[in-house]
Amino acid sequence: MTDRTSHRSILERWVVTGKLVLQTPAHFGNGDADPLTDMPLLLDEVEGNPLLPGASIAGALRNYLREREYGYGVAEDKKSKTAALFGSVRVTDEEGSQSPLIIDDAPGESAGFELRDGVAIDPETRTAADEKKFDMQLLAAGSTFDLRFELIISKDSQQLRDALFTALRGLEQGEITLGARKRRGFGQVTVTDWQVFKFDLKTKDGLVNWLGFDQGLRPPKEQDGNDLASKLGAALQEEDKRSSAHLTAHFAIDGTLLIRSGFGETGNSPDTIHLRSKRGESSVPIIPGTSLAGVLRQRALKIARTLAPNNDKKTAQGFVDSMFGPSEIKVGEKHAKASRVSIKETEIKASTQLVVTRVKTDRFTGGAYESALFSEQPEIGKPDTKSVTLDLTLRNPQEAELGLLLLLLKDLWTGDLPIGGESSVGRGRLNGLNAKLETKDGTWEFSASGDQVTVTPNADEPEKWVKAFNDEVTKAQVNHE
Repeated sequence: MTDRTSHRSILERWVVTGKLVLQTPAHFGNGDADPLTDMPLLLDEVEGNPLLPGASIAGALRNYLREREYGYGVAEDKKSKTAALFGSVRVTDEEGSQSPLIIDDAPGESAGFELRDGVAIDPETRTAADEKKFDMQLLAAGSTFDLRFELIISKDSQQLRDALFTALRGLEQGEITLGARKRRGFGQVTVTDWQVFKFDLKTKDGLVNWLGFDQGLRPPKEQDGNDLASKLGAALQEEDKRSSAHLTAHFAIDGTLLIRSGFGETGNSPDTIHLRSKRGESSVPIIPGTSLAGVLRQRALKIARTLAPNNDKKTAQGFVDSMFGPSEIKVGEKHAKASRVSIKETEIKASTQLVVTRVKTDRFTGGAYESALFSEQPEIGKPDTKSVTLDLTLRNPQEAELGLLLLLLKDLWTGDLPIGGESSVGRGRLNGLNAKLETKDGTWEFSASGDQVTVTPNADEPEKWVKAFNDEVTKAQVNHE
């Protein structure tokens, strides 16, 4: 006979609503391809509007709390505080409790759609790999989603409210990204217009108000407060075991920069223009995180292979894959790990455009090919102006990895590592202006002073990281032999 004395009694229900706003384009896919694009968006079948599933929101929030509690890449155990809000994990606790937090699917309102194409680059030749081109549909920045959370309280609620506030604050502050390729600049979000309603189910009015809330029959009084913390009566969880290094660097464009836009150009536009993305009411030139990650990964592999004795591909590839994730996941692979490097999409500031007309030339005759006249519109930067920003985060950084990161920064800084297309004709080169690297051990600032780079407070620690990278690659080669 069922024991009815151990059931969960519900004392209160807290309903939290807010409006999620995309700061960069995002892809919430439906998992299928269609005749128009390889990766279409998930849409509401009734109204055709974009939809953000509650399961996706819950997964992102839970992962954020777990990382704060345990650190990056560490699994939960049975004593997890995160499980108190999101329920137990079956792998570690099959008889655990159900989540007291209900998260609804979030209906959206689109600010427009974008199409982005991508292609895998062969690191050996720096050309497009065969059969590796794809395109994906994105929701434009400015698209909004209506969030709704309901917290069920059956005992003292302070711990649950603190955990919920911590997770929602991460969403509000942009620490949580959503959707596909979120570590390459997509899915940056923020939340506004928080509203909190408390229903005391021990009273008749509280129960009736909750029953009529969604139907608009008995709108309850909103909780007082100027921010989410005061409305929930909660505080931020102090425990945070995450470890990361954050690099922010500013560059000027040395000449021109061109990352081709594959879609949306009609009329009298040049044959090729730089990639643009909607921000507010206008479209602005951008450098996608995918492009930045691609060139950094390719150069990191080249540096590692150069330093490894005998040009050891296995050692170099393994080191780079441990940072940027595997370049290719084989069929049946169950232990692939995501990239520990997150790079944000960046807007190009203070630039102008210039249409350049070019013609294809026959290298044997020196004459022009017929019907091979084309025009391009690259971005042109202004000298000594912060046009491009690199915003990069490395999770669980090791000293050797920080050393490699500094070598990549040096190549970008000196213009040795171009970004975008047509680097063979001088496009895509940058000049470093200043940078800041923040780690758990301190902060280092780099600034250009003529032909020299000044490091504050000193260069001792960065030089130690570079040496650690060199030793790591060399040591790995010796062990491999």
